[in-house]
Amino acid sequence: MRLVLQAMLKKEGYEVAAASDGLEALEILGGADIDVVVTDLKMPRLDGMGLLGRMIRDYPSTPVIIITAHGTVATAVDALKKGALDYISKPFEQDDLKNVIQKAIRTRRLNEDETLLDPDDIDRYGIIGAGPGMTEIFQTIQRVAPTTTTVLITGETGTGKELIAHAIHRNSPRKNNPFIKINCAAIPENLMESELFGYEKGAFTGAVAKKQGRFELAHKGTLFLDEIGELPKDMQVKLLRVIQEQLFERVGGLQTIKVDVRLITATNRNLFQDVRDGLFREDLFYRLNVIPIHLPPLRDRREDIPALTDYFIEKFNRKLERTVAGIDDRVRALFDRYEWPGNIRELENLVERIILLARSDRITLADLPSELKAAVETDLSSLSGAGQKPFKDFVRTHMEDIEKKMIVDTLEECGHNVTRAAQQLGLSRKGLQLKMMKYKLRKAD
Repeated sequence: MRLVLQAMLKKEGYEVAAASDGLEALEILGGADIDVVVTDLKMPRLDGMGLLGRMIRDYPSTPVIIITAHGTVATAVDALKKGALDYISKPFEQDDLKNVIQKAIRTRRLNEDETLLDPDDIDRYGIIGAGPGMTEIFQTIQRVAPTTTTVLITGETGTGKELIAHAIHRNSPRKNNPFIKINCAAIPENLMESELFGYEKGAFTGAVAKKQGRFELAHKGTLFLDEIGELPKDMQVKLLRVIQEQLFERVGGLQTIKVDVRLITATNRNLFQDVRDGLFREDLFYRLNVIPIHLPPLRDRREDIPALTDYFIEKFNRKLERTVAGIDDRVRALFDRYEWPGNIRELENLVERIILLARSDRITLADLPSELKAAVETDLSSLSGAGQKPFKDFVRTHMEDIEKKMIVDTLEECGHNVTRAAQQLGLSRKGLQLKMMKYKLRKAD
């Protein structure tokens, strides 16, 4: 195999050095300027993973391509996580290896031209987060943005996957070139191929002119495929070919088009489980999952809720021309307890609604929708389980204390004018009087 590959690459014009194992490869690397390393995994003395570890430490700018048998694909993916550029599975076509090596050389040139981004200099493109989970994501963006490596972003709906894709593009050498996005779930199955690859005039009824697809439009830039888990099985095969070869034909066309596209994909599905269920191709999954980035749900990064809330208040004050100055501590406490099933998108929509309908220059519990307050009370009560009534009573009392204090504060603000206080609290006059009787707030006659 080594002799065959050496002969093939020399025919392509490359200078090739061959080594029988990892230690021999390190000797060659120490005495020559090597642009790309192609290595098997299983070798005597020093195997492929050992060689990769030494290269990451001593030759970090030299791309490494792993050759792997089908049964060791998982090991190859682990190698990608540790810093390998790409892998190729046996048996493979010579053209596949040529394309991967060309990609590696382009990456080497980028690595020589681009310095690693300082964490403070990363354009976060509106991403807010200071907790350990988001800090790790920013570090990943820092490392992956200057390369051409494929990225798979996963996370629940509303966690900000598209913002991460934008951040990677804007911090890459391609930032001045197109960022093209497509939602795979929003395109009908029979139109997906023409959307991705374009079509020639007359290719089908209604094709009155030639149209470029998203891959052509993203040439020299980045293509973001959102909801990649919804891609039909027949399109998965065609996408795999484009990833491997950067070649495709338009629908109804005969000319092969070559593109240079950096691919970023995202999904809220468990693609690994879809692979096990036969819904998603295994080989495509490993091609997309070279660098995985998982966005945690908002309930797992509660330390970021205050900063996100303040950001959205400022944003919608400008947009809606309002002057809401802040938020009550009791509202912040309630936000911290809420589960946020819609994640950041739900928080953003809620703040916009509150800013629009706010009765004063400060957000209070009275401004919150009743369903949100009820959800928090229900979640807290459910923690007690059946047969633990004292805890439920505690929760109910706690919420009543908040309600009582809110009424007292509002009455004081309104000079004990019940009608004005009821309007500010969003209650009827009769409803406020009943609550005042409940909490013994009626002044003696």
